[in-house]
Amino acid sequence: MELKIDPNGIWYHGSNMVFSELRVGSTITQWKELAEAFSHQPDRLSYDDNGKIYHNGTEKGYLYVIDEPITVGIDVYQHPRTVMDENAEFLTKRPIKVKMVCEL
Repeated sequence: MELKIDPNGIWYHGSNMVFSELRVGSTITQWKELAEAFSHQPDRLSYDDNGKIYHNGTEKGYLYVIDEPITVGIDVYQHPRTVMDENAEFLTKRPIKVKMVCEL
């Protein structure tokens, strides 16, 4: 599956915890449904060629949006050990402010 990064697009983070700032090394993505799935803390997660996500997570989750500008290569970088397609997962290089948008 091909994922494109929009430099002005929305970045997401999914978690089962409440906070206002991501730590260095946190995972973010522009794929909203992926962040939602990760918020449920799955042991297994996969997706098909059409982008349908399958996971076994059962935790209560929260969806966050990144609440400040992000530049790839400066603020975040591609996850070096991901098994997902290119541009699916990025890691933060610095603490980043977030805003919770919903409970899942």
